[in-house]
Amino acid sequence: MAKERLDKLMASTGRWSRREAKILIKEGRVLVDGMPAASGDDKVDPAVSEILVDGEDLGYQTFTYVMLHKPAGILTATEDKRQETVLDLLSPELRKQGLFPVGRLDKDTEGLLLMTNDGDLAHRLLAPKSHVDKVYYAKLDNPLKPADQIAFREGITLADGMVCMPAELELLGDGREVLITIREGKFHQIKRMTASRGSQVQYLKRLSMGTLQLDENLEKGDYRYLTAEEIQNLGGKI
Repeated sequence: MAKERLDKLMASTGRWSRREAKILIKEGRVLVDGMPAASGDDKVDPAVSEILVDGEDLGYQTFTYVMLHKPAGILTATEDKRQETVLDLLSPELRKQGLFPVGRLDKDTEGLLLMTNDGDLAHRLLAPKSHVDKVYYAKLDNPLKPADQIAFREGITLADGMVCMPAELELLGDGREVLITIREGKFHQIKRMTASRGSQVQYLKRLSMGTLQLDENLEKGDYRYLTAEEIQNLGGKI
């Protein structure tokens, strides 16, 4: 990657502000390839140079990828003056890294939410032409039937005339529990699709997005960094 200012690289990790980084450098606590850094203005390529702060590796990454198990009652947004958002669930360090949710989940919807600062990846995952599968588990008030599976596969037309892309509907048990796979993300799409077939969603949870599957070891509201394999499978940058 291209060289960047040392103080900017340090601040991008979310561990220090630019001002704090300059102080650390001035105190001689930042080493670049074994030598004390002279100034925050120094241009450094973290892919080539070793950067240590108080003896610890800077841990710089071009982009950050986080899997969040979103609970119900939280807004999928980066900020809101009145309500808690998914960004509020992250650590202060992560909140400084410019992360944003890839797509959105309704306030009452739970499950997998990818948070990143990789705009290119987010665009690719959300673009309808990319055909990225998103799988949801839903509980319904009225059971869906095999005829509904055919309707989903042919493409549901919503009440306002909007036509959804073909989707997959898997019936579980008597049809009051289902798995739905969509390849787009229209407003309240799952709820509107089932409503068009006479069934209201009572509970909704996203299980996967493309190759990324929700880690069921994550409690609601918890998060973890993606593994190198998960990043690579998604098409992100390690």
